[in-house]
Amino acid sequence: MYCDQLATPIGDILFVFDDDGVLRALEFEEHAARLHRSLRLQYMRTELAFRSAPHELKASLRRYFHGDLAATATIAWAAGGTAFQQSVWNALTHIAPGATTTYGALAQALGNAAATRAVGLANGANPISIVVPCHRVVGADGSLTGYGGGLHRKRWLLEHEGVALKRDVAFLSAKRARREKK
Repeated sequence: MYCDQLATPIGDILFVFDDDGVLRALEFEEHAARLHRSLRLQYMRTELAFRSAPHELKASLRRYFHGDLAATATIAWAAGGTAFQQSVWNALTHIAPGATTTYGALAQALGNAAATRAVGLANGANPISIVVPCHRVVGADGSLTGYGGGLHRKRWLLEHEGVALKRDVAFLSAKRARREKK
């Protein structure tokens, strides 16, 4: 597997791809250790060679950040994980840019309304953020909950996609983030 890097408006991202140009992982640069843990869990390896990504893969990521919100849908991706995780990650790709859903609604859409927490855990284990848009899942009250890249990035991604966040919900999310830091 190979790794390349891309500067974005919300920080540099590292992304891992295979010989066929299939995206295998995507993480913000300062979370490289988490990227390696994920690769170890999924593929039992963490050795990567730095190589320029296939043009179309990198171009699709650039187009997304420049406003072509559908560009990530053209990216071929694959990730190791349990059957349940795979079902959650696949469901995430059906949430349109500019739309959000909740963990509970996603669990219900998967046919198990009682699996809200399991959906949240699978969402949090997503190894291909942005392309598999876990940032489009919010709390039941509309608050910005858990995003591995940080709530400021989740906010930016949602606003970039045209989601109108409520001011009071934004305040509650910031308050929750401050509590989490303590």
